[in-house]
Amino acid sequence: MNRPPDGPRPAPTHAQVLVVGGGPVGMLLAAELGHHGVSTLVLEAEPRTVDQPKAGTLHARTVQGLARRGHLHAPAATEDRLGRSAADAFHFAGMPGLVITAPATEPGPIVGRSQADLERDFEQRARERGVTVLRGHRVTDIGQGPDAVEVTTQGPDGVRHFTAEYAVGADGARSTVRELIGFAEDTHPATVSALLGLVRLTDPDSVPYGWHRTPRGWTVAGVNPYGHSRFITIDFRGPHPDRHSPLTLDELRREGERILGHGVPMADPLFFSRFSDFTRLVRDYRQGRVFLAGDAAHVHFPVGGQGLNLGLQDALNLSWKLAHTLAGTAGKDLLDTYDAERRPAGARVIDNTRAQLALMRPDPGLDPLRDLVGGLLGLDDVNTHIGHMISAQETVYPARTGRGSRWEGQFLPNLPLTTDDGPTDLTRLLLPGRPLLLLLGEAGAVHRAPGDGWAHVLRTVSATTARPLPWDAVLVRPDGYIAWAPDGGSLTGTLRQWYGEPR
Repeated sequence: MNRPPDGPRPAPTHAQVLVVGGGPVGMLLAAELGHHGVSTLVLEAEPRTVDQPKAGTLHARTVQGLARRGHLHAPAATEDRLGRSAADAFHFAGMPGLVITAPATEPGPIVGRSQADLERDFEQRARERGVTVLRGHRVTDIGQGPDAVEVTTQGPDGVRHFTAEYAVGADGARSTVRELIGFAEDTHPATVSALLGLVRLTDPDSVPYGWHRTPRGWTVAGVNPYGHSRFITIDFRGPHPDRHSPLTLDELRREGERILGHGVPMADPLFFSRFSDFTRLVRDYRQGRVFLAGDAAHVHFPVGGQGLNLGLQDALNLSWKLAHTLAGTAGKDLLDTYDAERRPAGARVIDNTRAQLALMRPDPGLDPLRDLVGGLLGLDDVNTHIGHMISAQETVYPARTGRGSRWEGQFLPNLPLTTDDGPTDLTRLLLPGRPLLLLLGEAGAVHRAPGDGWAHVLRTVSATTARPLPWDAVLVRPDGYIAWAPDGGSLTGTLRQWYGEPR
């Protein structure tokens, strides 16, 4: 009997989904697809995860979404937490006073996790779920036909060719997928130049901590007197004359000294970067069998820590829709809802970051406006509105028909529930990644029969709550958003629209 030779098996050249780009967005998308049993292949140019001082803030809606998918720990929701809020201090346009709140039944409103750590965690989960990750593979060409996508890469083994039913470009702001497929886009040119360095500040007391404005610009510093500090300068006199020229320690030091008006001694640089307020939003997140997610689809000035969150929410939205489409359990045009839901979210973030940057311009004529906005932040309703905007908790997806429930598209907060198996909560009921038909009390039982035809996709749970809710049943999507409530017409019609024909 012949035995196969020892050693790793060759990587497949075909998958149901090709994910181009293995940053946090691409790896989360792959991990979610792997959870649903979708054959997935990730193509990443970098040979390993790179630790860089990039995004490190997870805002409330991202935290809530990741918790419902088991990627972040969520404490059990209990009755005593209902009606209460948790709060974390934040900033708006560099000004203090903003408070991000979230229901106390959810994890904290803000969670600090480095982009590199997220990438590692999601990659590990993806691999554990059977996803193939090929690092060191740079995409050089991509094309699509009516039935498949073809991708060419240059990698450690030379030129390779891959095919898939669908491809997702999660390959960042300079997306090869976006450029080669030819996604149309709307842009705003750069007006400011910003520098970032991870350096050792040899006189840390000379650098103001946090966001600091002078008549000549801004500095943003996370001062670490015992190690390396993240130091940023923002120059409003115009864009970089040469955006891609290497940044040096001397240039960063001189720019910090110009803005602060005194010496800023620094040494031992570990990382440099230039960035600006250039914005881009593609006009459609889908072209045929190719999708864009994360910075490949949207770029904006990085104020408020929103970019990473926006991309992770893209991944949570798209993954289950691809999985149902490939399994044959998707309603008509389900994949088109990705653009309809996520592009407006991208546009709102671009608008609010442009508004923040306008407030940050060091023009004394803007001081009355800054004072006015600062005063408005002291009003609870205004603070909550802006806080929900920054944390994406104001996100409501459009109804798929004009006859939808008034609750449709809203995110359902975590609720303590009691089932036949004992106490639980909404977050834990969503962990399997299936749509959830939640039947509440005896009155909710009448909605069980209409869902029977979708038992192959639907998780139906009967439960009671400690406090009355506005409906006796609710259909929740795998990403936590409401698809149906009894004021929205036929449950069977909604299930058919989202998940295809009954079986």
